[in-house]
Amino acid sequence: MVAGADDVRWMTVAIEEARVALGSGDVPVGAVVVGADGEVVGRGHNARERDHDPTAHAEVVALREASVRLGRWRLDDCTLVVTLEPCLMCAGATVLARVPRLVLGAWDPKAGACGSQWDVVRDRRLNHRVEVVGGVLEDECGALLREFFEERRAD
Repeated sequence: MVAGADDVRWMTVAIEEARVALGSGDVPVGAVVVGADGEVVGRGHNARERDHDPTAHAEVVALREASVRLGRWRLDDCTLVVTLEPCLMCAGATVLARVPRLVLGAWDPKAGACGSQWDVVRDRRLNHRVEVVGGVLEDECGALLREFFEERRAD
C-alpha cells in the first residue's frame, strides 16, 4: 500500500512521541492512534524504563489511551501509526484491537512482526487482518534509533 499525505503528517506526530521516550532513557519509539475523523485519539511512546513495565511499548500505550478515550476496545475504524515495525506483542495487540490499518516508519529486521521476521497482522489463521503501509519517513525514524543505540554503545 502507498502512504498518503495524512500518513506522513501522523508519522510526524509519532516521531514527536518517540523523542519524548528519549527523556526517560527508553528506546525512541512513538505511536499514535488516529480515529475515523482524522484526529489523534491516542498517543504513546516507549515507557518501559520509566514505568518499570515490560508491556509499556509505544503501541500498547497508544492503543490503551485510544480505547479509554473512545470508550471501547474495538478500534475498528482507527489507524495505528508507529515509528518502528511492531514486535510480536504489539502486532498481537493491534490484531486484538481490530485495528484495520497500520502505518509504520522503520522496519525491524530483528524483531518485526508485521512482515520482517513474522507477519502476525496478516496471518490468515487469525480472525482479523491488518493492512500495512511501511516505510513512511523511514529514514527519519531509523535515524532516531541508530543515534540512540550508537550513544549506548559508546558508553
